[in-house]
Amino acid sequence: TSEGCSSCPAADAALRELAATQPLLGIEIVALGQHVDYWNRLGWKDPYSSSQFTERQRQYAAQLRSGTYTPQAVVNGQYEVVGSRRQLLSEIIRKAATAPRAAVSLSRPSAAALAVRVAALPAGTQPADVVLALTETGLSSQVGRGENAGRLLYHAAVVRELRLLGTVAGSGTLAVSAPLTLGPGWKTDHLRAVVLVQERQSRRIVGVASLPLSASPHPAAN
Repeated sequence: TSEGCSSCPAADAALRELAATQPLLGIEIVALGQHVDYWNRLGWKDPYSSSQFTERQRQYAAQLRSGTYTPQAVVNGQYEVVGSRRQLLSEIIRKAATAPRAAVSLSRPSAAALAVRVAALPAGTQPADVVLALTETGLSSQVGRGENAGRLLYHAAVVRELRLLGTVAGSGTLAVSAPLTLGPGWKTDHLRAVVLVQERQSRRIVGVASLPLSASPHPAAN
């Protein structure tokens, strides 16, 4: 998505609604709003944009043979659709949710750390990256220029940080303590840690878990 794209607000609204209402019985929808930076040159610099997300979209485009465009929704690393097509997006999510999942658990032993454990990968899983995304909800912008000039835009969960924690494959497990450093101005009550287990070659998501950062940390028992 991008604040510089006039087609994106409708997709942001669709993703916000899916994440807030969780309308698909038995399926948890985890939203990751990734703002690309290639619209910035056209009059408005999206404050949440990053070249990292542009590169991530290019990797998906190469795998899915979709081309890069906004608004684009990628589900489970395996399916893509125009992000504002709510009904089709829901159908794709239902299809993706039938795939087997690894066991991913998250906890906060302290305010400054996140404990992550990945195990029980689905049979045949290829080497997979374990990726941490920190997301923030409730963000908005008053856009001053570009295609959305004059509009107040509201966003789905915006990815504030995305980083690699390690890799896992086969019957292996991964246990890691990830440091948490929050940016100035980030609102703790709106932050969530999301951990993805993503096959490096296929881009398929084989495991996911999330944890709100508003809850008090729970030190591990000795």
